[in-house]
Amino acid sequence: MVKLVNQTIFASKIKGKKLYIFNPNDIRSLFGVSAVATSGLLHRYKKRGFILQLKPGLYVFPDVLPPDVYVANKLYSPSYISLEFALSYHGIIPETVYEITSVTTKTTRQFETLGKVFSYRKIKKTAYTGYEIQKQQGLSFYIADAEKAFVDANYLRLKNKQKPISRFNKEKLNPEKALRYAKLFNNNKLISIIKSTLRYDINRNT
Repeated sequence: MVKLVNQTIFASKIKGKKLYIFNPNDIRSLFGVSAVATSGLLHRYKKRGFILQLKPGLYVFPDVLPPDVYVANKLYSPSYISLEFALSYHGIIPETVYEITSVTTKTTRQFETLGKVFSYRKIKKTAYTGYEIQKQQGLSFYIADAEKAFVDANYLRLKNKQKPISRFNKEKLNPEKALRYAKLFNNNKLISIIKSTLRYDINRNT
C-alpha cells in the first residue's frame, strides 16, 4: 500500500489540504493507510530529504516552510510567542532576537529545528492570557501583546534573579494594562518592578 503513495500524490494531497505542518494521523486519514505503513512512508521520505522532521511526529515540506512564529505555536502547545522575541516584534526593545521565545503552561522546553532555536518557558495558568491572533503568509499564530510580553519577560527575569529590562520604548507600553497583567502572577515584587520601570503613579487607584 505504501508503494501506491508516490511522492507526487503524497505532496499534492497534503499541500492541497494546506497542511503546512502534518503528523502521522493526517497521513493515515488522507491516504487510508495503517499506522505501520504510515511510519514506513514518513521514514522513507524523511531519509530522502523530501520531508523534514520538526520533532518526532511532526513534519514539513522543505519547499513550503511556514513562518517561524507559526511553527513555534505548533511545535509545543499550548503556547504563545512572548518574551524577547515578542518585544522585538512589537518594537519595544531595539535588539533583533533570533531565538523564537514563547511561554507555556507546560514544562519548560527547548527545540532546535530548521536551523533555529525555539524555547518555551513555563508560567502560571492564571497568567496564561494577554495574547492575540496575528498572521504571517496567511497563517494565524498566537503572540503576546506588547504589555504581556514585557510582564512575562520581567517575571522570568525575577525568577532567575536577573535585573529587569532596562532598554525599551516606554512610549509603546500602556502602564495600566501592564499592571493588570502583573497582578495575575500574584507576585508583589513583580508588581513593584512593573510600577517602577514604567514609572507608574502609585497614587492612582490600582
